Amino acid sequence: MKTSKELLASLSKTALMPQEEMLEVGRKKGKLFIGIPKEISFQENRVALVPDAVALLVNNGHQIIVETNAGKMANFQDHDYSEAGAQIVYSAEEVYKADIILKVAPPAPQEIEMMQQRQTLISALQLTVQPEDFLKQLIAKRVTAIAFDWIQDIDGIYTVIRSMGEIAGGTSILIAAEYLSNVNNGQGAILGGISGISPTEVVILGAGTVGEFATRAALGLGASVKVFDNNIYRLRRLQSDIGMRVFTSVIQPRVLAKHLKTADVVIGAIRAQKGRTPCVVTEEMVSEMKVGSVIIDVSIDQGGCFETSEVTNHTKPVFRKHGVIHYCVPNIASRVSRTASYALSTIFAQILLNIGEEGGVENMLRRDAGVRNGVYIYNGTLTNRVLAEMFKLPYKDINLFMAAL
Repeated sequence: MKTSKELLASLSKTALMPQEEMLEVGRKKGKLFIGIPKEISFQENRVALVPDAVALLVNNGHQIIVETNAGKMANFQDHDYSEAGAQIVYSAEEVYKADIILKVAPPAPQEIEMMQQRQTLISALQLTVQPEDFLKQLIAKRVTAIAFDWIQDIDGIYTVIRSMGEIAGGTSILIAAEYLSNVNNGQGAILGGISGISPTEVVILGAGTVGEFATRAALGLGASVKVFDNNIYRLRRLQSDIGMRVFTSVIQPRVLAKHLKTADVVIGAIRAQKGRTPCVVTEEMVSEMKVGSVIIDVSIDQGGCFETSEVTNHTKPVFRKHGVIHYCVPNIASRVSRTASYALSTIFAQILLNIGEEGGVENMLRRDAGVRNGVYIYNGTLTNRVLAEMFKLPYKDINLFMAAL
C-alpha cells in the first residue's frame, strides 16, 4: 500500500502529463415544426412570415407548413412559399397540427378548437377585442401563448409595437395627402407646399413613435408641423431624433384649440399606458376647424383622442362631421400589408431561429427575458398578472417557472 508521500508524488506526476482536451458540450439544436394559417380576422391583410424568411428557416433545418392563400392579401402567392421550401396545405386543420403556430391576429374560438395540446402560439393579444372565455379556452389546451405585442428587445423597447408605429406614423401622412386632394372630394390642396405659397399646416397629437414618424413624413413633404404632448421628455427626444427644431407644446386646451383652427391635417397619435386614450379634442374644437380639413385618429384602437371619432374600416374609411373629414381605421398597418408583413417577419424569423438554436421554446424563454415578457400562458398556466386581475383568474409568475427548470 502506498504511503501518503508516494501517493502525492504519483498525483503530481499525473498532473504534469498531457491531458485530453475538455470541450464544452454544445446545446442540442431543435428542428421546429411551424404552421402559418390564413388570417380570418376582418380586414387583417398581413401574414406572419414572408417567403424570404421561410427560406431562411427551411435552410436552417426547420419544417414550415403554410395554408393556401395565407399571403395573398400581402401579394405573396402559394408558389412563392413553395419555392422557399414551405409545404402548402389546403385546410386550417392541417396547419394546426404544427408544434408552433405563428399568426398575426389572435386566434378566433374556432381556431382555438383546432389547436393541439401543449402547442406554442405566437400572435397578437389585443385585449380590447377578446371575449371573456378566450383565456380559458387557451388554458384548457395547455398551450404556451406568447403575445408578440409585449415582446421587448434588449433596450426594453416593445419591438413589434415600435415597428407598427413607424408604419402607422408614415402612412397616416400619406392618407391625409389623399383626402386633401380633389380625387377624394377634399379641399384640393397639396400636402406640403410650393414656392410662394404657405405650406400645409399639420398638427400632431403625441410625440411617441407614431408622432415621430408622422412628423418626419410631413416635414419631408414640406409641411409646417406642430407637435403637442404632455410629456416634456418625449417632446425633447423628438426634437433631438429628427435633428431640427419644430413647434412643440404641452396640451393646453386654449392653445390647442387656437392651432386646430388653422390646421389642414390633425394626426391623433396619443397612446394610453392603461385603459382608454384621453380625449383631448372636443367636438366644439372640431366644429371650429376648417371645412375640408382632415383628421387621422391613429389612437382609435384605444378609444380615440377626438370626441367626434367613430370606428371605421378599410372598406368605408372616412366620414364627415362639421365639414371635417375623419379617418378612424384601427388597423392602419393592414393598409400597407406587404411592408407590414416584412416588418413582422424580420422580428419573428429571428425569434424562431433562436428557439431552434436553444433547442426548444423552454430553453429560449429561460435565456431571453424580452420574449419571456410576452408570455401570458405557459403550459396551460396563466402567467400574466394584468390578465389575471382583469379576468379574475389565478396566475403564477413566469420567472418562477424558469427558475425551476
